[in-house]
Amino acid sequence: MTPRMMCAMRQGSPATKMIQRLLVSGLFAGAAAGLIVGLLQLVFVQPVLLHAELYETGALVHFGTSEVVSAHPELPAFDAVRDGLSIVFTMMIYTGYAMLLLAAMSVAEDRGAVVDGRTGILWGVAGFVAFHLAPGFTLAPEVPGVAAADIVGRQIWWFGTVAAAAIALWLIAFGKGWTAWGIAVALLIAPHLIGAPEPSQFAGPVPTEIAALFAARALGVGLAAWVLVGCFAGYFWQREGERTGTAQNV
Repeated sequence: MTPRMMCAMRQGSPATKMIQRLLVSGLFAGAAAGLIVGLLQLVFVQPVLLHAELYETGALVHFGTSEVVSAHPELPAFDAVRDGLSIVFTMMIYTGYAMLLLAAMSVAEDRGAVVDGRTGILWGVAGFVAFHLAPGFTLAPEVPGVAAADIVGRQIWWFGTVAAAAIALWLIAFGKGWTAWGIAVALLIAPHLIGAPEPSQFAGPVPTEIAALFAARALGVGLAAWVLVGCFAGYFWQREGERTGTAQNV
């Protein structure tokens, strides 16, 4: 058998088709969702961050002075390099998220689940719960300038909480019996009973109104992002499965 024939066989193998399906679906889903999310962040999240940075640097002070400070200051204008790179990085991040989501979708499809654009929305909501809502319940999104605990401790707690929430959601969706569901509930609650690392004292120059708005905007955009990732991932997964002949017949 010639090397050309062996290469052709490898290219047409089921494993190769599955990897191709995963990569193509992930790249298209992540790029499409990341582009939209990047624009949403520029419109809704970045202005709040830029506003908070004015207080962090001392350009604005909202207490200890008799001067009236406007709640709507002039913020830095659009910067093509900074904002363009922000969108590119967002597309790369959500491409990675799409790959993770598609890996779970492929396992679920093998178990008989239907994966398409509509069911992908549910997968996206689950991703939002695992990566945003679950850790944000105790470790809320933070603006620059607020007091915070050690970054390493917070990262360890965040990764542990995300992993626990992801396993719990899988058990809720595919587990059978009260034992699996009880373990899922325990996994969802345990990180918050343990608690995230907290600063020894609270301090910071940023008004609480800005911090609250940032947390709300971050979670809102996060939900939209994961819904888009799930929908696009499910759509492209189904489409690539039909094209490569690797779709499951349910």
